[in-house]
Amino acid sequence: MRAVILASTSRYRRELIERLGLTVTCMASPFDEEAAKEGLQALPIAERARALAIGKAEALGEQHPDAVIIGADQMGEVDGEALGKPHTADKARAQLRRLAGREHRLHTAVALHHRASGRTATVVDTHALVMRALTDAAIADYVARDAPLDCAGSYRVESLGIALFERVRGDDFTAVIGLPLTQVVGLLEGFGVRVLG
Repeated sequence: MRAVILASTSRYRRELIERLGLTVTCMASPFDEEAAKEGLQALPIAERARALAIGKAEALGEQHPDAVIIGADQMGEVDGEALGKPHTADKARAQLRRLAGREHRLHTAVALHHRASGRTATVVDTHALVMRALTDAAIADYVARDAPLDCAGSYRVESLGIALFERVRGDDFTAVIGLPLTQVVGLLEGFGVRVLG
């Protein structure tokens, strides 16, 4: 079976891919995500996420041409604007105030790349999330307790962040955490990597 590499150091994505029981190596991609974002501003937000996932996978594929590389990216969207990782508690609180009582979308893109064959396959999973109306005190309490500073949208639905929401609509809840496993399994099979049997 081909080697599989997850082009990510995200603990969330690592924990998700480990559910599949495959031997997967996790490593950072040399892709310059911040520089690439500048050139993607004209694209719809879901397509920006797809382009970033492809960039991460293809950049790592240069070093590992025989491996199947999984790249992923996640971007939130509200009012046609992208929601990224807040990196600070102040920005997280501001982002949550903006989302409180409203619906927003979360786009999770995955790209599988095998450089030796020149193949790349992608998928974007989009969820619609409706956040509860939240007080400033509730937002501050949440950010202090869950510290979602490295999460697009400033929440962790796999932990306390689920309490922020009235509704989450989409096909695969694992996408909200960072990697839509049902889609990943199908993509892997297309590259000859079987999870079962």
